[in-house]
Amino acid sequence: MRAALADLPSLEAFLVERLRLPLPGAQAHRRFAPVPARDGWRPDDVPPAARRAAALILIYPGASGPTVPLTVRHSGLPRHPGQISLPGGGVGVGESAAQAALRETHEEIGVPPEAVRILGPLSTLWVIVSNFVVQPFVGLTDARPAFCLAEREVEALVELPLRDLHDLELIGWERRTRDGATIDYPFFNLGGRQVWGATAMILGEFGALFDSEFGPSPTPAMGQ
Repeated sequence: MRAALADLPSLEAFLVERLRLPLPGAQAHRRFAPVPARDGWRPDDVPPAARRAAALILIYPGASGPTVPLTVRHSGLPRHPGQISLPGGGVGVGESAAQAALRETHEEIGVPPEAVRILGPLSTLWVIVSNFVVQPFVGLTDARPAFCLAEREVEALVELPLRDLHDLELIGWERRTRDGATIDYPFFNLGGRQVWGATAMILGEFGALFDSEFGPSPTPAMGQ
């Protein structure tokens, strides 16, 4: 894993080859899902009525090595305000998922589509709360972008060095109440910000490309 993350050319070569192989998929998604999961949820399900969305894991050379940008969603948004997400959004009519991922990345953080090389897709993920089936892609750009944030959508940018993503000490568990029941959920601790939910599941599958067992420590015992 360290060799693959050493520099951008090594990382790109590794990912191009790895993304041609079977993906970690639902098994990796479940490791980063809340416990217990919602009734009827399967991460690899594609319900007929679900809407399509796309997201981009964009890798670029950062000050601490290969880095990925995450967005802090605007607090005034009706869906998932204040949460940390990957650039992405709904797939438009006549648009491919890859085109949507590039367009949304341009609209949200100002990265021109022509500057990005799509290396390949990850597994789709059904987000049961919003009924979106998200298609994530892995892309790469050769220089740190001149980020320009969409003021109405993005409050801040979080730049995540990939070496931090793979630091297991930064993966923890939190407890909260959902629909009157207690759940435990895993999260990435990035400078005091929690990354959880669908974003953590997508990043979890990305991490499993490098380590098939990548994931949080065992789930805390319920009721402790």
